Amino acid sequence: MNPTEARRTFGDVRVAHVATVDLSGAPHVVPLWFVWLEDGLFVTCRSGSRTVRNLRRDPRVAVELDRGRTWADAACLVVHGRAELLPPTHPDGRRALSAWFEKYREELSGQSFALYAQEVEDPVLLRVRTDRLTAWLGGRGRPARPD
Repeated sequence: MNPTEARRTFGDVRVAHVATVDLSGAPHVVPLWFVWLEDGLFVTCRSGSRTVRNLRRDPRVAVELDRGRTWADAACLVVHGRAELLPPTHPDGRRALSAWFEKYREELSGQSFALYAQEVEDPVLLRVRTDRLTAWLGGRGRPARPD
């Protein structure tokens, strides 16, 4: 599966499972919201989170996306890469945040946005640039070969 096909297939998934490496070398996995644009997969999280602390020390990351509820529809993708923390003023960050707000408009409507703003006072945007993709396409046959 090439990056364009992966983005088209998994870009509308609501939650990404982001894995970083903690101090002991163990994986740390959290569900986060994301948007996937041509120049990277952009993930949001809290600035003081363990995810951000892990990435400041080691930028390697794996992001898992899955879709489908039946065997015939099941598909999974793991994006292997390195994360870059973008400052709020970065032009790519502004574009990604605009797309992110559009994607999650419904989830952030009404009181939900106030709750989000209260819970996530200082959000951080991470850009993950793809080094390698690994896909599994359930009922569509054998696992897809990584690019």
